[in-house]
Amino acid sequence: MAKARIRFGISVRQRRNQLEWSQEELAERSGLHRTYIGQVERGVRNISIDNMEALAEALMLPLAELLRSDS
Repeated sequence: MAKARIRFGISVRQRRNQLEWSQEELAERSGLHRTYIGQVERGVRNISIDNMEALAEALMLPLAELLRSDS
C-alpha cells in the first residue's frame, strides 16, 4: 500500500482534474502556493494536517475522502 502522502497527493490531483482546475486555481482557493500544491500532488511534501484540511475544503470534499486507499 502506498504511503498516505502519496495517496493524498494522487487524490488531490484527481479531484483537481475533475474540477478542471489548474494548480494555480487550487492554490488560490486553498491559500497555498502553486509550487507547494505540485509537491503535494507528487507526494514529495510531508503535508501538515492544517494544509490537508485547507485543500479538502477548497476541493469541496471531506478530508477522509482524500485519504481513502481506493481513490
